[in-house]
Amino acid sequence: MNIIDELEWRGAINQQTDAEGLRELVEKKSISLYCGVDPTGDSMHIGHLIPFMMLKRFQLAGHRPVILIGGATGTIGDPSGRSTERQLQTMEQVQANVDALTAQMKKLFDTDSNNKLKMVNNYDWTHNLNILDFLRDYGKNFSVNTMLAKDIVASRLESGISFTEFSYQILQSIDFHHLFKNEDVQLQIGGADQWGNITSGLDLIRKKEGPEAQAFGLTIPLMLKADGTKFGKTAGGAIWLDANKTTPFEFYQFWANTDDRDVVKYLKFFTFLDKETIDGLEAKVKTEPHKREAQKVLAEEMTQFVHGEEALKQAKKITEALFSGDIKSLTADEIEQGFKDMPTFEASTETKNIVDWLVDLGIEPSKRQAREDIANGAITMNGERVNDVNMDVTPDNSFDGRFIIIRKGKKTYSLVKLVK
Repeated sequence: MNIIDELEWRGAINQQTDAEGLRELVEKKSISLYCGVDPTGDSMHIGHLIPFMMLKRFQLAGHRPVILIGGATGTIGDPSGRSTERQLQTMEQVQANVDALTAQMKKLFDTDSNNKLKMVNNYDWTHNLNILDFLRDYGKNFSVNTMLAKDIVASRLESGISFTEFSYQILQSIDFHHLFKNEDVQLQIGGADQWGNITSGLDLIRKKEGPEAQAFGLTIPLMLKADGTKFGKTAGGAIWLDANKTTPFEFYQFWANTDDRDVVKYLKFFTFLDKETIDGLEAKVKTEPHKREAQKVLAEEMTQFVHGEEALKQAKKITEALFSGDIKSLTADEIEQGFKDMPTFEASTETKNIVDWLVDLGIEPSKRQAREDIANGAITMNGERVNDVNMDVTPDNSFDGRFIIIRKGKKTYSLVKLVK
């Protein structure tokens, strides 16, 4: 299947500057293409991941991906999708973010294949560009009228936009032109909000290199959930690719909890499963939705892609333990992942009677209720039912001297952290 045909089947194409020309080009030869991300933070979230999944598909189809980390543009701020000016970061913070995002990208892309990943930083070719050369060599090629008409600028005119952010599309255009000349990049891909920046780059290439220059742009659709809300956002915030911000278990659970109405779209967008496999899973969503097989496959594919096989095994182990209530086999680190968002209490390492301990923490409202729940078998500690109201709680009852898990009834879990 032609890579363009595959992207169309996956619903991954929003706009193209020359659909037929790009189709012919990728059928004739292997091309270089790029996508960029600004280092506005020290981790990408899954919303950032969308265009880079398309870049990965091109890599698997035999093309050469170039990833641009915006060490220069990150100091300016892209006005796309914003109603206010960005807070400028220090150069030291930008560089720290560049290093973090570079490490994430190298993990996601196969740098050992024949189509090796090329990582570039636009700070390298812009930091020595002086203001006069910028205005003469580049500014002269941009019409203010045209720039004002771009959606990314037009949407900000009422609330206001600084010259700094207004000039962002010029800097991104310089990037496309530089990569066209120096890395033979003929295609830029990006999110739907990048259309104006991409077409500005194509205009600059043709003004600089002549109208016959072969360069193309392609954007990815805006991803919305079936309920109309923005993809990738939860009540707890963004779903990060950094395991320290969003644990592999939380990452796995995000995908496992996908709505039936969205799961097939996500399988097409985010996994590398073939059409036959996805069609089979789609049929099961319709005939056996209660089994949630499509969601399980989606969660497994995405967790393995972002975090690796061992993290996937751990996420599945925690999931199974929580579902069954048998948490004895979990490690302290797995407890920390799986119970991160559970009600959390702190207790000293001193020995104390179970009834007093539960009441002092606030897990039980009174000693009478605590005794009653224990007598009824409603309290479990670390997966073991508590039967004795005279039992003492000691550090020996904990996971690695760090955590004790109390379950009250069938579903109410509490995480108790032991502190000295």
